[in-house]
Amino acid sequence: MIKHLRSAADLDAETATLILDTAGEMAALAGREVKKLPTLRGRTVVNLFYEDSTRTRISFEAAAKRLSADVINFSAKGSSVSKGESLKDTALTLQAMGADAVVIRHPASGAPHRLASWVDGSVINAGDGTHEHPTQALLDAYTMRSRLGRIAGLRVTIVGDVLHSRVARSNVLLLSTLGAEVTLVGPPTLVPVDIAAALEPATKVSYDLDSVLPDTDVVMMLRVQTERMQDSFFPSAREYSRRYGLDVPRMRKLPEHAIVMHPGPMNRGMEIAPEVADSSRSTIVEQVANGVSARMAVLYLLLGGKA
Repeated sequence: MIKHLRSAADLDAETATLILDTAGEMAALAGREVKKLPTLRGRTVVNLFYEDSTRTRISFEAAAKRLSADVINFSAKGSSVSKGESLKDTALTLQAMGADAVVIRHPASGAPHRLASWVDGSVINAGDGTHEHPTQALLDAYTMRSRLGRIAGLRVTIVGDVLHSRVARSNVLLLSTLGAEVTLVGPPTLVPVDIAAALEPATKVSYDLDSVLPDTDVVMMLRVQTERMQDSFFPSAREYSRRYGLDVPRMRKLPEHAIVMHPGPMNRGMEIAPEVADSSRSTIVEQVANGVSARMAVLYLLLGGKA
């Protein structure tokens, strides 16, 4: 069983299903008056964030605290990192403090893999560069299963800036492992064909959103990550929205049971219309709530020695 969660590729179907099942049990706690479990009492979880984050950091903090763990929030801003301290030196400091788990978000792809070689505790990837974000994929899969009852056989369309999206990469890996069919849609400049080629025939590529929607069970819209773009990948925001934005007319092309997802934060009016984001088909708010349950399951299983 796994010690670290650095990539969605670390998960086979059995382990991923165990995490999703455990997340369902954790979600049941939300309806209780006392939402805490004593499971990780005496354990220390460090949130090591080198990039700005709201949802992910707060979600991991809430998850750890609901399991009664001690939580240390480390932000690169205002720390010794700003004075030039390396990731290795920071890791050795955390090791000396006896961290049982380190949740890391870092702008460099591969940082969680390096960190795992320097600390004895479990390492959980909360997003590394443009590489991966495995717990986001887990909460997305949990949301799909909660809404649609299954993952195997679902036709999932991931739309937008796939090139810069760690969420897309982790979702492609996890959903393929769990038996879903994934189609990547976006401008040719933002859809790296190597991802699909590596996972054929489970993953396909299309540049025409309208043609894919009628056969889609789940459409996942990705944020256009302009902060990571050094070149011009499409003519204009208006042109991108016209061809790849999910508006109300496009939403009507989806089957009646289909759901709309977005990992957040959203560019309302660009990749997704406000009316779609706030519609009954949207699972965006559910994804935030499910994120706590999924991350509770990951911490519980990794630190409890059952995953």
